[in-house]
Amino acid sequence: MSSTPTIRVQREDFDLQAEVDLLSKGKPGIGALVTFSGLCRDEGGTLDALELEHYPGMAEAEMTRIAEMAIERFKLNGLTAIHRYGKIAAGENIVLVIAAAPHRQAAFDGANFVMDFLKTSAPFWKKEHGKDGVERQWVKAKGHDDAARDKWK
Repeated sequence: MSSTPTIRVQREDFDLQAEVDLLSKGKPGIGALVTFSGLCRDEGGTLDALELEHYPGMAEAEMTRIAEMAIERFKLNGLTAIHRYGKIAAGENIVLVIAAAPHRQAAFDGANFVMDFLKTSAPFWKKEHGKDGVERQWVKAKGHDDAARDKWK
């Protein structure tokens, strides 16, 4: 059942429906699609944008490793993971994960698994830019993200 994941790290935005269509159209055996689209929060009106940096080559390799683990573990029919970089305004897309499976639970678990590992294992860094024009510190990892990842072990 092994499927090759679609992995992209890109500056430009993505089209959720176009990505769903690419993953699912004309592919028998898919009974469920779960999509997760992560957006840049405005943090209560104080955040103008996030600046995302990544380690080119290594980010794609780690995303592929995570996606392949999810495909194997949850017997997915397919998986797409797209992560943006650059300066992303509040309200814009940052990340997209689409998991395709024969049944809904595997699709939900696969998408959840991928996001929990992307948040903690993929080499991406975020810096906040405030509405006041102030460039803030790089965002630190959160303990609850590690706990979410560790539940899969």
